[in-house]
Amino acid sequence: MSQDTQQLTVSPFPETADIETSSDDYATRFTGSTGEWMLSVQEKITLRLLKSRRKDTILDVGGGHGQLAIPLCRNGYSVTVLGSSESCRKRISDIVDSGQCLFRVGNVIDLPFRDNSFDTVISFRMLTHCTQWPVLVRELCRVARQYVIVDYPTSQSVNAIAPMLFEAKRKIETNTRTWKLFKHRQVRDEFEKNEFVQNVRKPQFLLPMVLHRLMRCRTLSASAEYCCALLGLTALWGSPVIVEFVKKEHSPLQNSSERLGKEI
Repeated sequence: MSQDTQQLTVSPFPETADIETSSDDYATRFTGSTGEWMLSVQEKITLRLLKSRRKDTILDVGGGHGQLAIPLCRNGYSVTVLGSSESCRKRISDIVDSGQCLFRVGNVIDLPFRDNSFDTVISFRMLTHCTQWPVLVRELCRVARQYVIVDYPTSQSVNAIAPMLFEAKRKIETNTRTWKLFKHRQVRDEFEKNEFVQNVRKPQFLLPMVLHRLMRCRTLSASAEYCCALLGLTALWGSPVIVEFVKKEHSPLQNSSERLGKEI
C-alpha cells in the first residue's frame, strides 16, 4: 500500500451503511418487474466479468442484500458475505443455512481477514453511502488477491440532475438516504493509491433509476435503455457504473479479451 493510503485516519465508529441496504425495507426499492429488471442488469454485468474465473473465491463486503451473493452462489461461486451486524444475514439466510455461502460479522472498514485472502472482492451499494469510503477502498484492496469490483453513481452522467430529483425520489421510495456522486477519476485515483488500476468500467443506465421507478413499466424502461446503449449514450453518460479494478502486477493489457466497454 502507498504511504498516502497508510496515513488515512479512521473514525473510531464503524461504518454500518450495509445494515440499511441489507434490510427488507431497502429491498422494496427493487420489488416489481421494474426493480427485478434493474437488478438483472447489475447481475448480468457482474457475472460476465467473472465468467472466466469460475474458481475464484469471492468476498462480498456489505452484500447482505443478496443482490449478487444469491446469483453468484446459484452459479457455483465460493462466496463469503461480510456484514456489519447479524441482522445483515436475514435476506441471505437460505444460502447461508444451506452451506452455499459463508457469513461473517465485522467492520467493513476494518475487515477481519488477512491480506490477499480472496481472489476477488466485490462491494455494491456501499461506496455511495460510506462516509469513510477511501478507507473502505483500502480494505477492499488489502484483502483482494487480484480483483476488486464496485459500483457507484457518477456526476459525469445524467445523474448530475439527481440532486434536483431528490424530493421526487424520496416520495417514490419513502426511505431515501442522501448519497455521494463520484467523478470517475476520484474513484480511480483512490484505487491507484492502493496499487489497483481500472480494468473495466460498465455503466448500467442512462436514465436515473428514480425515473424508471416512476415509469413503472419494465418494457418501456428496457426499450429506452436499449436505444440509449445502441446510440452509445449510456457508455458516455450512464450511471451507476460497475467497475473492475485489477492489482497492478496483473497488467490490464493482458486481460483485454475480458473488457466489456470502452474506458472514458
